[in-house]
Amino acid sequence: MKAQMITESQPSTLISEFPPRHSFLYKFQRWEWMLVALILLDILINVRLSPFFLDARNLSRTSSDFMEIGLMMLPMVFIIITGNIDLSIASNLGMSASFMGLLHNNGVNIWVAALAALLLGTLGGMLNGYLVARVKLPSLVVTLGTYAFYRGLAYGFLGDQAARGYPEAFTYLGQGRMFDTLIPFSVALFIVLAIVFGLVLHRTTFGRYLYAIGNNENATLYSGVPVERIKFIIYTLSGFMAALAGLILAARFGSTRPDIGTGLELAVITAVVLGGVDINGGRGTMLGAVLSLFLIGLMRFGMGLLNIQGQVQGVVIGLLLILSILLPNIAQQASFLKRFQRNGQLVFAVLGVLLMFVAFLLFFFWSRAPILAGG
Repeated sequence: MKAQMITESQPSTLISEFPPRHSFLYKFQRWEWMLVALILLDILINVRLSPFFLDARNLSRTSSDFMEIGLMMLPMVFIIITGNIDLSIASNLGMSASFMGLLHNNGVNIWVAALAALLLGTLGGMLNGYLVARVKLPSLVVTLGTYAFYRGLAYGFLGDQAARGYPEAFTYLGQGRMFDTLIPFSVALFIVLAIVFGLVLHRTTFGRYLYAIGNNENATLYSGVPVERIKFIIYTLSGFMAALAGLILAARFGSTRPDIGTGLELAVITAVVLGGVDINGGRGTMLGAVLSLFLIGLMRFGMGLLNIQGQVQGVVIGLLLILSILLPNIAQQASFLKRFQRNGQLVFAVLGVLLMFVAFLLFFFWSRAPILAGG
């Protein structure tokens, strides 16, 4: 009994109730501040190169163009923090949207069809969660299989046809503006959900469990945390959000084809990892992922205004992703950072930002050269 009392009282003596204090300089070495600097620099460059970049209507229109990626990104942050992955999220989007289109083509009320699509997408997420959490199959293998399976179902629902003629009340989800302003409904929805997901991740026990699973799943399991249930929940949530993103995307296009959303899973994972979420799990913030999403959106918008080819845009974003993974790993392994940790981290962060934008500018001007020569 005495030993039990000592054990129960031990955590209160080992864990301080006060958070660790960090220097003012340390706070500005966080990856989120690097993303803020990248966003500001990207805005500055694009403002000087294009007079249309800060046009309010253009910004409003382009912000709604990547909100579907943002909606799918929110649960992906949860999944990657636990050390897992979901490659089927865009295929789930296509399956859900195609199922809604099939029901609509057969005369079903659009809102009943949308509800059925949400249910189907949630079931798709539950299947992933069951196979990963209960059957204990690798998430990469499971979601790679359902990636093909769900997209195949999308083509089975619509074939080579498209669903059209959605009512205006439904297309408002993807095309409407809030209270006669320039704020798209999809952006407002994303902001609200991002706040909710961020609070869950950083202010609840559930969020702490996600980090614990990503750091050491076995130790977390032995400590009594319901690891299987948590994995099942986050994959189910991912399925629901994929279906919701499918509805928003179909509403924005005003139609649905079975290939809708193809390739978006890579954009989602890029936004999460570029936002500072460790691909191996255990680290990352929701704020970083959101900042990364807007950085990618603004970069693509700016390059689009200058008629830069989509392939080159992909190269720039891919380069940023590779550097965002490579630089922290080099920082952890470099011996000089162990000796001069404080000064080394600051120097390394500055060098990382400079390298990213030197590469960005090289690709930018290289891709713009044919346009300037032709004009």
